[in-house]
Amino acid sequence: MRFHWKTLALAIASAALVGGVPAHAADPADVKIGFLVKQPDDPWFQDEWRFADQAAKEKHFTLIKIATPSGEKVSTALDSLAAQKAQGVIICAPDVKLGPGIAAKARRAGIKLMSVDDQLVDGHGAPLPGVPHMGISAYKIGQQVGQAIADETKRRGWNPAEVGIIRIAYDQLPTAKERTTGAVDALKAAGFPAANVIDAPEMTADTEGAFNAANIALTKHANFKRWVAFGSNDDTTVGAVRAAEGRGIGADAMVAVGINGSQVALNEFAKPKPTGFYGSILLNPRQHGYQTSVNMVNWITKNQAPPPLVLTSGTLITRDNEKQARAALGL
Repeated sequence: MRFHWKTLALAIASAALVGGVPAHAADPADVKIGFLVKQPDDPWFQDEWRFADQAAKEKHFTLIKIATPSGEKVSTALDSLAAQKAQGVIICAPDVKLGPGIAAKARRAGIKLMSVDDQLVDGHGAPLPGVPHMGISAYKIGQQVGQAIADETKRRGWNPAEVGIIRIAYDQLPTAKERTTGAVDALKAAGFPAANVIDAPEMTADTEGAFNAANIALTKHANFKRWVAFGSNDDTTVGAVRAAEGRGIGADAMVAVGINGSQVALNEFAKPKPTGFYGSILLNPRQHGYQTSVNMVNWITKNQAPPPLVLTSGTLITRDNEKQARAALGL
C-alpha cells in the first residue's frame, strides 16, 4: 500500500509540472517572461518593449528582453531563459520557418510560447498549431490603404479612370505582397480600373529602391496626370513620392498612403507644405507589447490560455490628426 501512495504522490507532483517548470504560478512576482524581437533597433520593436515593460510594472512580473536577429541568437536566448527558470516567452522570430525548432525547445524547457507580429509556421508553411499569435492582417491593412486613397481622391473630385496607380512591389516578401494586394483590391472595389495599376518592382524594400522603381513607372506611363501610390511601408511609399516630385508631380496631383505611422511619415507631415504623402496607416505597438504580456502572465498564473489568433488593425493618420491619434495610443 505504501508503494501505491508514493506512486500517486509522484504522479500528482508530475502533473503540476511541464518540462520541470511549474505549469502556472499563483503569484505574478514569481513569473519571468522573455520577450524576444528580431530587430531591437527598429522603433516598432522598441515601442513593443516599452509597452511590455509597462505591463511588467503593472502586473509585477519580471520581463527579460532579448535581441534575437538570427536563429543562433534565438537558440541561445531560449537556453538563457530556461536557465533563469522563465515560464513564458513571446517572440518575433527572425525567420518564421524556425517555428518547429523554437516550439520544441520551449516545450522541453516547460516554457509557454506565444508569437507576435510574424506568425511561426511549420515545415509546410502553415501556421504552427498550439502557439497563440497576435499579429497584423497584412491584407486588411492594405485594404485600409486603398480605402484611404479612394476616399481622398473622391473628396478631390478625381475621376478614377484618369488616375495612374503605382504599386511599389516587393513580392518576394509575403507580407509586402499581401499589403499591396489588399490596397489594389480596395481601389478596384472603389471603381478604379485594374488596367490603371502599374506594378513597380523594387530591388530593395527601402526609399531608394522604391524611388528607382517608381521612376521607371512614371516614365513609361506619362499619359497620366494624376497619381496614387503605395508600398509595403512608409519608406517605400515616400520613395514613390520623391520620384513624382522629380517630375513636377506634387501634392495636388498625388495621393500616397504608407503603412506603419513611422518617423518617416511624421517627417513628411512636419514639412511646411503638404507633399504627395497624404497619410499612413498607424499600427498599434501597445497591443503587441502590452496585451501579449498580460495574456502571457494570465496564462502562467491563472491557466487562462490566450486566444489562438488575434489580428490587430490600424488607424489612418494625416497631417491633421497624427498628434491626436498617436497620443490616443500612448505614443
